[in-house]
Amino acid sequence: MSAYLATIPSPDQGVWHLGPIPVRAYALCIIAGIIVAIWWGERRWAARGGTKGTVIDMAVFAVPFGLVGGRLYHVITDPELYFTEGKNPWNAFAIWDGGLGIWGAIALGAVGALIACRRKGVPLPAMADAIAPGIVVAQAIGRIGNYFNQELYGAHTDLPWGLEVFQRFNPDDPENLLNGVATGHIPLPESPVHPTFLYELIWNLLVALLVVWADRKFKLGHGRAFALYVAGYTVGRGWIEMMRTDTANHILGLRVNVWTSILLFAAAVVYFVVAGKRGPREAPESLRSKDAPGPEEVPVESSDSASASASASSVSSEEPEHAKVAADAPASAEKPADDSPAAEEPKKKTDES
Repeated sequence: MSAYLATIPSPDQGVWHLGPIPVRAYALCIIAGIIVAIWWGERRWAARGGTKGTVIDMAVFAVPFGLVGGRLYHVITDPELYFTEGKNPWNAFAIWDGGLGIWGAIALGAVGALIACRRKGVPLPAMADAIAPGIVVAQAIGRIGNYFNQELYGAHTDLPWGLEVFQRFNPDDPENLLNGVATGHIPLPESPVHPTFLYELIWNLLVALLVVWADRKFKLGHGRAFALYVAGYTVGRGWIEMMRTDTANHILGLRVNVWTSILLFAAAVVYFVVAGKRGPREAPESLRSKDAPGPEEVPVESSDSASASASASSVSSEEPEHAKVAADAPASAEKPADDSPAAEEPKKKTDES
């Protein structure tokens, strides 16, 4: 009992059924992360002077593109999970069972974002800066789904925060343990293990804080906040990836995602430095959508308000002349009575205001 209390227990299952409908914790976490990223990105975009609603419109393109890209990256980098003997190739489309590569999601999601930004007439780098911290927080929320799926953990550990991993059973499909239930709390041989998904969750939140702090202090623009996010995330992903024990392809002794992290870190640093030579952050007016109403566009008066304005004009035109002179008297009291230009000055100022 004392050993159990010194570790983190894992959930018994990651899928619940409401009748015939499966409710998957992994999918709920992905959806929650997307909502947070859009909400925070919208606030940051508006704070920079952008048109409200632009991030939501962008997400209509970027989110589905990102989901497809994330799945493609996962399938391409781990094809043996779907296309080797005894595997079902159709499971490559079973996105609800987990398996999204963040770099595929970012790459193809950026294509969707580019399409949306061009339609709106706003710069993509500025949009990337606005949504950068929201994306990494969404990744942190997504890691909670890995906890429910009992996946992406590390090797055995005796540390107090080790994760207890239990055997799950699925009588309907013995091979599909992801949808199984841990009955009896029978630990796996390597349990307890390093909760590497938890390490990455914490790291992602720290990266989000770093991006927000640097953006406020240095007024980052031209995609530099996004580059800082990529650089910060890849530093953590590199060493955390090497702690994981799940199946992965290797190149020269390193996991594929470690190489990806190294290359993207270098590219992000170079971009951060080069983009810094483009000058200050984008002007707020450049973030206005081309379909947004301009400042010269005023709402058309309704018939009731138009009638009220007409009535006011009529009453004003019937006002006695001596009343108008009395009303203007304080403004012109300091000027000679025969100085007609000065008498017109208050009215001119009122029109200009």
